Amino acid sequence: MEPKKLTRSTNKMLAGVCAGLAEYMNVDPTVVRVVYVALTIFSAGFPGLLLYLILLLLMPNDTNSEIQNRE
Repeated sequence: MEPKKLTRSTNKMLAGVCAGLAEYMNVDPTVVRVVYVALTIFSAGFPGLLLYLILLLLMPNDTNSEIQNRE
């Protein structure tokens, strides 16, 4: 069994960050997106946009899904 990797998903709304987190945690991507937006809007201590941009730069693309989609 291959270990889980945190990658950006091909199930994208913007860049696949929230969907990638959802796939890693085995949760529906919509739930992760709603929680992320709620935390960003309603919490002054949660720097949502900055964290999203950092994750966008650090998380690699999901190469396995890209290969499967080409076939």
